[in-house]
Amino acid sequence: MVDEKIRILIVDDYPVVLSGLVAMLQAHTEIDVVGVASNGQSAVELALQLHPKVVLMNVSMPGMDGIEATQRIKKAAPDINILIFSGLSSQDKVTPAINAGAIGYILKDSSESELLSAINQVARGEACLHPSVIGYILKQVQAAEDTDTLIKSLTERELDVLKLMAEGHSNQEIARMMVVGHATVHSHVSRILAKLKVSSRTQAVIYAMRVGLIPPPEELP
Repeated sequence: MVDEKIRILIVDDYPVVLSGLVAMLQAHTEIDVVGVASNGQSAVELALQLHPKVVLMNVSMPGMDGIEATQRIKKAAPDINILIFSGLSSQDKVTPAINAGAIGYILKDSSESELLSAINQVARGEACLHPSVIGYILKQVQAAEDTDTLIKSLTERELDVLKLMAEGHSNQEIARMMVVGHATVHSHVSRILAKLKVSSRTQAVIYAMRVGLIPPPEELP
């Protein structure tokens, strides 16, 4: 069986960046660039029209920015996975983007292989955060007074699933590792998100880092 291509929508307001990304990604047979947009409004319209697996989203754009576009896309089509691709790693961009529903955040100075890896992870619904932005998210989680209480509400089985999620495993891989059905893992993940009061796997993974289920990656110099 041939693996399905990753259908991707690319959003950036700089024409040179946009054309460069299209040329680079089209060279990879596992990627299918289904559309491009130069602003947030067009990104929302095209995402709902084309329904890509991944939206590669810039943050700072004139008019509607990437954060608002992310929020609108996730509200209308929760199954579309959004990867922020930005030159900005400040807390006022990172935290709102994750809260808006993005499950990945990678910087524009990343290598081609790092970008491809991030796209593949996000396409599988896995969290993918550049090490230099994780500190901001951790600070947000640490500021929540009920973090420990929420974690304690998870069952031992749910904690096992959360740890595997945090290690980057997909639901299918978790099902195989735990010797259970895919539907069972999906139910566990849904309950974990509900109990932790988060809307994405990325935020759940941050909780796992916060309580020490997995160590946060070291920040890049």
